[in-house]
Amino acid sequence: MRLFCSCLIWIIASAISTSIHAAYVWMPSPPPEEIEAKLARVSADPAALKAAIAAGKRAAFFCVNCHGEVGVSALDHVPNLAGQNAFFLLTQIDKFGDGRRKDDFMSGLVKVLKPVERFNIAVFYSSQPVPPTPAKDPGLALAGGRHFRRACAGCHGVNAHGTREIARLAGQRGDYLITTLRNYRSGSGLRADARMTGVARTLSDAEIDAIASFLGTLP
Repeated sequence: MRLFCSCLIWIIASAISTSIHAAYVWMPSPPPEEIEAKLARVSADPAALKAAIAAGKRAAFFCVNCHGEVGVSALDHVPNLAGQNAFFLLTQIDKFGDGRRKDDFMSGLVKVLKPVERFNIAVFYSSQPVPPTPAKDPGLALAGGRHFRRACAGCHGVNAHGTREIARLAGQRGDYLITTLRNYRSGSGLRADARMTGVARTLSDAEIDAIASFLGTLP
């Protein structure tokens, strides 16, 4: 029954992605300063925060099949959304909606969301904890920590928790990190960021694998 429900959710989401978005007029989010002010107000008001989290969970119903009930993915190639900075997460959602990030499936789903729904989804996921994953190869993870501190910590932070503009990597899924770093390195256009491309091109496959192993272990 659970498998049937998951498949049904995926079918519904696919239908939304391929049909409704064609007729939906994209509504951009407010300017960054307004978003930051609203996030500050909501975070400072327990009742408003609780309401935003509940509304975000409802709005994210079609994300469950890939990203998990609370943004912790059960699929190693699909990223965790839990624990991300809300401002960063909302920015990424908007990029899928307006075409700055390229993924037909994600873009189709995001385009049906109103700005307030996207805001609440970001608040919901940012409020969820991310469980670390024990390393299968402790030696590989140890080496990954050295590579991370050399190449990545300057932007993502020593604890890999990121910022309002830079992704949290702590606790992230390994295959997703490996694929993403290799896409940056290849310059294929699937992921485009001059800083990330520059860093990724200094990393070998073995170093990327080690970094991914290390990051998965971080709380």
